[in-house]
Amino acid sequence: MTQSVPSPTHYSAPISLAGWLRDHADQLKPPVGNQQIWPNSDLLCTVVGGPNQRTDFHVDPLEEYFHQFKGNASLLVADRGKFERIHLREGDVFLLPAYVRHSPQRPEAGSLCTVIERARPAGLLDAFEWYCAHCGGLVARREVQLQSIVEDLPRAFASFYGTTDAERACPHCGTVHPGRDWQAWHRTCAEHFPATAMPTPG
Repeated sequence: MTQSVPSPTHYSAPISLAGWLRDHADQLKPPVGNQQIWPNSDLLCTVVGGPNQRTDFHVDPLEEYFHQFKGNASLLVADRGKFERIHLREGDVFLLPAYVRHSPQRPEAGSLCTVIERARPAGLLDAFEWYCAHCGGLVARREVQLQSIVEDLPRAFASFYGTTDAERACPHCGTVHPGRDWQAWHRTCAEHFPATAMPTPG
């Protein structure tokens, strides 16, 4: 059986990360924010830039590796109706276990993080969840067969943010999730879960 020849964009010669960052600078800030280094690889090596703050929580069925190599960021983790903030300071590396609900927060403009994940086999689904900032209850969940880590996420977000206030009402306490208004969500979260509040600069 003849084996296919790997694409040069998959198994290429070593590349200069500094040069790659210069070439993709416009994709590492809003509205895109992330870019995969090698397409179609078993390891999804993505560089993610700030500023970017989210209200969704990602449920990855496999581990994720983080290397915060410029600036600072954090991961909000949701677990049994409570939230915890894991700080990623410049130079930190972190291995996130599978299925941990996490929401990357990158408030600093120009911050950069390498995130390495494994490609998902068919049938192994990712999910994105949205939680009530008032009581911590689950409001909505979207499952995705991940094909493109760059393109699939915005579609999942849009399917939730395009819903009505009634559809975003918490089934546990009735509070309406503010959707894409991350400032309102994080403000409420800090009021009801003080440990998640970001420290004041200086």
